[in-house]
Formats: sequence, structure tokens, C-alpha cells
Amino acid sequence: MEGLNQYILEKSKELNIDICGFTDSLPLYTLGDYLVYREKNNIKTEFEEKDINKRIDPRLTMTNCKSIIVIGLSYNIDYNEKPEYLLRGKLSKSSWGIDYHLVLKKKIEELIKEIKKKVDFEYKYFVDTGPLIDRELARKAGIGYYGKNCSIINKEYGSFIFLGYILTDLDLEVSKEAEAECGDCNLCISACPTGALEKPYRLNPKKCISYLTQTKDNIPIALREKMGMKIYGCDTCQLVCPKNKGIKKSNYEEFIPVLTKGYMNIEELLTISNREFKRKYGTMAGSWRGKSILKRNAIIVLGNMKRTENIQLLVNLLKDESPEIREYSEWAIVNIFLTIRKKRM
Repeated sequence: MEGLNQYILEKSKELNIDICGFTDSLPLYTLGDYLVYREKNNIKTEFEEKDINKRIDPRLTMTNCKSIIVIGLSYNIDYNEKPEYLLRGKLSKSSWGIDYHLVLKKKIEELIKEIKKKVDFEYKYFVDTGPLIDRELARKAGIGYYGKNCSIINKEYGSFIFLGYILTDLDLEVSKEAEAECGDCNLCISACPTGALEKPYRLNPKKCISYLTQTKDNIPIALREKMGMKIYGCDTCQLVCPKNKGIKKSNYEEFIPVLTKGYMNIEELLTISNREFKRKYGTMAGSWRGKSILKRNAIIVLGNMKRTENIQLLVNLLKDESPEIREYSEWAIVNIFLTIRKKRM
């Protein structure tokens, strides 16, 4: 339908959607070999679709898919207030406010409703829940280009962008792809605490702190120490990126960390019940993994703080019913004592 692309773009702006683009439904063949490489080298995560074909072919998700609408919302909120409690662990910006899945899902549904006023169509939409590689769809749709840290970077909004997409049976014009602008800059690669950015545009997710704070797998000791004060997620490679300087900030109040101020109370995490955790933090994006994972991460933070005054908190956990919690608590205590020993030598 003539003018449908422009209509969708106009409606997206009216709905306060920061970025909107369009791409075709052709398979993402350029990523096929890399996905096979990741599988063979055991750097595929448990959060991904297991079927590689489903990851790259939109029509295996929606057989009559013709075009894909991709939208992006900036979550780059400026907020510097710190909570009063001292024992705190950091949350990445992705988990500062209300769960972005809920916010983005609502915006997509509103956009679908507006499109239906113009034309009836079939669709399926996803927010970080579909099998397809959303960053590649975003690249093809002109939302942004890949940074060397594998994030999608938009000229106006930088890389702190949440992505969602709508598979449709509409005939839409594809957007112009953005050209990469990283040049010789390697700041993100140098800054990565664990060396997860093994080379430009190549991320080993099994070493990425964002992944480590979410996985249920055992975290190698060498990587625990690299996690620093992080309870959930990691923003390091984005914070050092020059493309995130002097750009438009998010105007979504939903992403302001009113409840947490961008941190988690470690003492609370060690004792709070599952029910109370869900009641208080259930609308936070980082809550999806449950209290136990964040509790484990809080213990790692205590170990990395290396303060003797925190040892009693850890000793209390040596009788925890969870073997995992006991093991991480033992590690944290040992880590603190090793630091004391080094200082005395």
C-alpha cells in the first residue's frame, strides 16, 4: 500500500517510539556460519533458541512473513542518586526501572493497533522472546550498526536501546542500512573486565559479565573476581563508548530507577523471602532470574569487596539449604582472608 511506511513512521513518533525501521523476511544467512562456530566451540548460551535455522529464518516463525518492523526505545537515563545503605551492588541500566519487556510490548501493541486502522494484516511480535537474532534484524532495518562490542549503535540515541520486532505479511519498503562508524576505536575491547570481547565484533558470551549474572551454571573463580560490584548485567563496554556521548537521552520515566536507584541492597538480598522479593522487585527486568541468582551474585560482590566486617554475613550463609549458596559463601570468605593475608605479608 502506497505511503504505508511513512504512515507507520508517523504513528511510531506519535506513540513516542524513538526509532522505527523496516526490513525483509529473507534468512539471515550471513550469521549462519558464526552460529555454527559458537555451537561447536561451546560458547552458545542456554538462553538462545537451539535450532539455528529458526534463529536466522523469519518464515520458520511466521510462514507468510513478508516484512519486519523493528522498533527501538532508548533507556539511556541520567540518574546519579545513590541509596543510603552502604552494602550495595550495581544494576545495569537495563534493569533500572520497570521491566522493559512490559514497556516495549505495550508500545508494539499500540503501534499494531494504529496500523490496523490503515490496513488489516497478520503479525507476530516479540520483545527479547523470539527465536530470531533481534540485533541483526535491527541492523538490516537501519536501526543502527554493530559496534565492536556487538551492540547496535544508533546515531541519535547511542547503544542503550531496547529492541522489539513485528513479523508481518505486509509489503513494506526496506530501510537503508546504517554504516559502521567505529573506525580505529577499541575502547570497548580494552575496557571489558573479562576479555569477553575477544576481537572486534566477536563476543564470547560465556565470559560476558551480563551473562554471568544471569546463568545458573557455576561461575569460574577467575571470572567471579572480574564481576566486581555487579549484581545484574554490565554496562562497561557501553559506558566507555564515545558514541554514547552527546546523544539524545531517554524520555521514558518508566526506566527511571525510582525503587532501586540503580543498586540492590546486599543485606536485604541475603535474607529476603521469595514472596517478598517478587512483591517488591517483580516489575524489575533483573527479577526474571529469581532471587536465588541475585543472592548468589550478592555473595560474589561481598567476596570482591574484601572487607572483614562482611565476613559474619557470609558465615551465616554456610548453613544455607542451598549447596550453591554455601559454596559461593565459602569462596567469598576465603577471598577476603587471602586479601588480609597479602596485606600482612
